[in-house]
Order: sequence, then structure tokens, then C-alpha cells
Amino acid sequence: MVDDESAFELGFYRGTCPFLFRRLETATQKLPPLTRYVGGLHAHKHVLPALKDPPARPRQVSHDGYEWLCGGTFVQYPGGTGGDSGLMTDSDDGPHMKRGAEATESSTLSLDDGDIHVCQDGSRDAPALLLIHGSASSARSWDALVPMLTRSHHVVRIDLLGHGRSAKPADRGYALPDQARRTGAVLDRLGVEHAVVVGHSSGGAVATALAEQRPDLVTALALINTGPSLDALVAPQSTAVGLAQWPPTDEQLRRFASTAVSRAGYRIPADLLDEVRRMTLHTLTETMRATRDYLEQQTLPDRLTALGKPLLVIFGEDDRRWRSSSAADYRAVPGAKVELLPGLGHSPLLEDPPRTASPLLAFTTSHAVRGA
Repeated sequence: MVDDESAFELGFYRGTCPFLFRRLETATQKLPPLTRYVGGLHAHKHVLPALKDPPARPRQVSHDGYEWLCGGTFVQYPGGTGGDSGLMTDSDDGPHMKRGAEATESSTLSLDDGDIHVCQDGSRDAPALLLIHGSASSARSWDALVPMLTRSHHVVRIDLLGHGRSAKPADRGYALPDQARRTGAVLDRLGVEHAVVVGHSSGGAVATALAEQRPDLVTALALINTGPSLDALVAPQSTAVGLAQWPPTDEQLRRFASTAVSRAGYRIPADLLDEVRRMTLHTLTETMRATRDYLEQQTLPDRLTALGKPLLVIFGEDDRRWRSSSAADYRAVPGAKVELLPGLGHSPLLEDPPRTASPLLAFTTSHAVRGA
């Protein structure tokens, strides 16, 4: 087992990779054989190359008691038993997680448009629950909420194209129907036949587009602080557009993200701000333009009424991007349930995960399809 003194230190890297390795000289001689690390570590080798230029799409590594979870988070398990601890590894046979482990399975699926980063949690035999993040975000935005959902669901998260650890091509379309098509392809590759789909902010519009394309796949929809129409927009997310430099500075990122939360004293974690920095200016502007285009064509309540799917709308009452009073527009959808969360803003999944999980779980479990 690698002790705390000799083990390498973990820290955040503000470029394409969220961490870097330090003090390799002492650590590498004591590490056990490790599983393959894409872009740097190869199967059963003890020597880690210096990560001067970390890979753009890293995958998790397991070793004595540590595991890199989805989103670049390392956790230490008691006892640190390495490869025998039931931790997930990224082996030559593909990413996997041993049965009984409470860890995230992270993988990358290659689609025609580019690689898509996928996270899975919970029993694969449980009903599927798909979580779709909003613009300038990633699967990491759900990290605090996921542990509350896995007892009832097989939770699937993806980084939409252009975000997080997914590819960011300059020659592909970022229109919401295109994002929805890719999302459906990911679920097909995972063998998911039915899923309740949850979207935060513009992710709710992607979820709606997915239900339009694949009504057989989507059993119910939950939207979290998703504006029903452009009339509901309060603070356009255009503060990052036209920046003189890219990637943006910390101050620019803070300013850009300032309207994302409203709870007193809450500060967006630096690693989530780094997810914005991971994007290119092209992908940021194109994905935000795509949401506007989709809402201009038709409002979400009109789209959802035509779909006839069970609908839950959760809205932080103090949202500074979309008027929370606009949540009432969704009541035009037959059978829709609307829940307002006082004291929370645009991102209740970050600001208060337990309060967000309560109405969400009540809805998702009632509409779940087992064997999905």
C-alpha cells in the first residue's frame, strides 16, 4: 500500500485535465501494477510519465485505495486494497466496475460526430434515469445529487458534445436535435430501452428534443429550471461571448457564473468553473445559440403538450436567469406537476441537492420502467 507520504499528490490542473501528479520519484517505485490510463499509463507498468501535457480525455485509474471518479474526483477507500477492493478500472477490455462497488463507471463512446463521455452509477438492473446537464456545464454538475438517486435507479450521465470530457469538434452541429440524437445513440449503445429523462436548464430542452425523436425511449420528463420560452429569460448567458481572450480568466468565469446560483453563501466550486474553461469559444457560443433557436421555433409547453409524457418541473424560486413565475406556463401541459423551491436559484441541484432530490425521486420512481 502506498502511504500518505510517498503517494503522489493530487491537484487540479486548469487545462484539459483536472489533475496532475507530483513527487513521482518516490511514488512510482512503490505503486502496484496499474490498469491502463489513456494517454499516459499503460497496462501493468509501474512508471508514470510526467503529465506535462495531460490527455484531453483521461479515464479513471484505480490503485491502492484510490479511484478517479467521473469528473476527476479522487476518493480514498478504507484499507486501500488496490485491485482487490472492488474498484472500477479502465482495462484493455473496456471500463468496468466490480459488482457491489459504490463507484462511478466512466467511459468514452465513439460516435460518428465525436467521442462522448459517459458516467454510470447504481445497479444496471434498476430502472434507467438519464441526467442531462445545461450549457457550459457537464456531467459533474450532478455529482452531489447522484448518490441520492442510485438506490432506486441506474443513473446515466453524459457530457454533451462540446462539453466536459466529450469531443469539441469545430465542424459538427450543436443544434439541440443533434445533441438529442447523440444522446439517444448513447443509450442505445448502453442497452437502455426506456428511461426517465431529467434535464437542467438547457438540458431540459435537450431532454424534450430526445422525447420528440424517441418517444419509445423516454417514459417521463423532469425539467429543472428550464425556461419554457424566450419570454421568460432574465439574464442572457452572453457575458462570455466576445471575450478578448480564451480561455477566460477566473474573474471572467466568476462573473459569467454569478447568476447560476442564488442561495446565500453558496459559491460554485472551482472545478465546475474549469468545465467552462474546457470548452472552446466556438462550442460555448454555438451551444448557447442552439438553445435560443430551439425555443424560438416553438415553446416547450407546446412541445410537451404534443408529446403527452408525464412531466415534472422543478424551479428554484430565486432564479436569476429565467423568471421562476414562468414555471406556471408548464401547467398548460396536461398532468404536469410544478414544484417551486424557495431560497434557491438557477441550480438547485448544486445549491441544495436533498431538497431537489425529494420531489425528483417521488416522480422518477413512480414512472420508472424496470428492466430498462
